[in-house]
Amino acid sequence: MAKNPTPKDSKDPQPASASKATDDGMPTDAELDALQAEINAAKDKIANREETDKAEKAMTPEQRIEQLETELATIKDQALRAMADAENVKKRAEREVAAAKTFGIERFAVDILSVHDNLSRAILTLDGKAKDDLGENAKNLLEGIQLTEKDLIMILARHGIKAVPGVGSKFDPNVHQAVAQIPSSEAKDDVATVMQTGFTLGDRTLRAAMVAVSTGPAKV
Repeated sequence: MAKNPTPKDSKDPQPASASKATDDGMPTDAELDALQAEINAAKDKIANREETDKAEKAMTPEQRIEQLETELATIKDQALRAMADAENVKKRAEREVAAAKTFGIERFAVDILSVHDNLSRAILTLDGKAKDDLGENAKNLLEGIQLTEKDLIMILARHGIKAVPGVGSKFDPNVHQAVAQIPSSEAKDDVATVMQTGFTLGDRTLRAAMVAVSTGPAKV
């Protein structure tokens, strides 16, 4: 009796897996949920717009005009605020640029003041009779030092660096540093003597002047 032949290499069919479906281009559950969420959001937007349109259609012309005027006023207010903010930014930037120009040389100015101090000390060491006792060459040298000091003061002034008012000026704690009070021919509370010249840069005090303040004429 002949036996039925058994097919070789026969295998049971395997079920398609979820990953296989994805590989075949089918969307995943997460993608379907995201798409449904987008559809729902679009529906809500359309519904809201329809409700707004209905509300606007239900308005009287006067109500619609009032609504538009309110919206226009809001837009104007926002525009004015934006313009004001822009103007404030512009002014602040201009102030910063001006300050940078004015005070950019502040450190250099403070350093150069020592040159002025040395010239002033050289002149003060030869005062009164000492100048008369100098020879012709020494007097010429002294005059050169005095001219150099004046030129330096003028150059500093051109760059906004100005000497603080000295003898005879009213004592100002913003620019003067009182180190003594002495009787003098100057009015009371005026500067009687300057020990070290002070300087300002713009509205800043680079260095306060060291002064003696007058207490008025000496009592006899």
